[in-house]
Amino acid sequence: MKGGNQTLKQGTVIRSIRLTDNPEEIDCRHDSIKGLVLRTEFVRKRG
Repeated sequence: MKGGNQTLKQGTVIRSIRLTDNPEEIDCRHDSIKGLVLRTEFVRKRG
């Protein structure tokens, strides 16, 4: 995770996902991190 002081490990489940105007970014929320933005190149759909 760039610019953050906390690391998310591979396989971490993220909830409350919202799409942004930028198709390469996803706005989401994690229990310990508020205002989290993830790059779509590192995200995989579970299921």
